[in-house]
Formats: sequence, structure tokens, C-alpha cells
Amino acid sequence: MLKEELIAKSPVRLLEKSIEGGLKAGNIGVIASRKGIGKTSVLVQLALDKLLQGEKVIHVSFTAHTSYVISWYENIFSELAKRRNLEKFGDIKDGLVKNRVIMNFAQEAVTIDQIVHSLRAMVNEGGFKASTLIVDGYDFTKGASGDRLAKVKDFAAEAGLEVWYSATLAGDEPQLDKNNFPVLLKDCLDSISVLILLEPKAEYIHFTVVKDHGRMNPLDLKLKLDAKTLLIAET
Repeated sequence: MLKEELIAKSPVRLLEKSIEGGLKAGNIGVIASRKGIGKTSVLVQLALDKLLQGEKVIHVSFTAHTSYVISWYENIFSELAKRRNLEKFGDIKDGLVKNRVIMNFAQEAVTIDQIVHSLRAMVNEGGFKASTLIVDGYDFTKGASGDRLAKVKDFAAEAGLEVWYSATLAGDEPQLDKNNFPVLLKDCLDSISVLILLEPKAEYIHFTVVKDHGRMNPLDLKLKLDAKTLLIAET
């Protein structure tokens, strides 16, 4: 399979169609679930889809070392390439690496203003004109998350970025409000354009769209996460 076919047939295309054509620049999307369900895998697949299209991605991790993040990209890309019999695997992989920057922050050690300053320097002074910012491992329980996300949203609009976060929900049965929106993220509602819950089933992990731009609980998103490979697939 050629790279163009892989892009066209990616289940990410179905995700984009289901959320008004995609997340789009200046907006924040959140992949939420309890711990260990597959949030990082989804974020990496969203990032890889952008990289395959020749776009640049900044991946910020608050919990994982750079080498661990790199292994996520390598393992998922290798699995995708193997399943789709991707041609020119090595050349394509080299191109993806050139368009990706991975940054690590200790959440307790830096302010959101310092993080935004570092990202702005990367995009502006560093000339790394990314289209997507991935933020994994951010702890929404630390307080003032609404204010912090609002600042990231402002920066995303300024830099022309779309931003995807992961959010870990506590407990086997996370607290949700009447609109199925996680209570943990209630202070961030205005800043979040798209919210997707990952819900474990017997043999797979189901995607549920809770917020799609201006809509709450739209029609079912027919996507799942394979419980073994953690690859996104159609139901």
C-alpha cells in the first residue's frame, strides 16, 4: 500500500467526518478514560496521521521520558505499516521523525506561562511550524485547569495549532454529569471543543463523543480501539 492510500483509508478520516470535519486549528480536543485504557495510543495515532500528511507535530509529555514516547511512535507505526503492507517503510519513517518534536515537562516544576513560552519559542524563533500539539499525562486534578487550558487555547489560536490532550479519570466508574461530561473537566468545558470518552467493552474499547464543538452527545462514533494492538478501527 502507498502512503496516500494509508492516509485515505485511515479510521481517523471517519473520526474527522464525525466531528464536523476535524478538530481544526485553535481548538482543544480531549481523549478521556480511566488509567491504562489506551489514551496515549490514540494520541500517537492522531499525531502519526498528521505526520504522514507531511505536517509537523509537537508532542508534550508530563509523565513519560522521551525514549518511552519515541517507542510508542515506533511500535504503532511499525504495526500500521505491517498490517497495511506499506511501501518504502524506511524512507517514510525517516520523514516522520524529522517533522516531530518531543518535549518533557514536570508539571509541578513549571507554570503554564513557562510552557507556552517554550512552545512559542519552538514555533516562532525555532521555525518549527507545527499544525498539531499533543499533550499527554497532564494532571487535571492539580487545580486551576480551566484557566490553564484557556491560555493554551489562546496560544493555539495564535499559532494555528489544533491541540489534543489526554485526561485520566479516577475510579472504575468515573464521575459524569447529566450530559455524560466528566466532572473532573467541568471547569474546562468552555475551552474544550471535542471530548471523546474511551469506554472498555468485553473485546474492544469503544469511542464515545461527548462534545462535538457546539453539540453535546451527538450520534454514536463508530470507532473502537483494538484491545490487543491498541490500533483505531471501525466497528
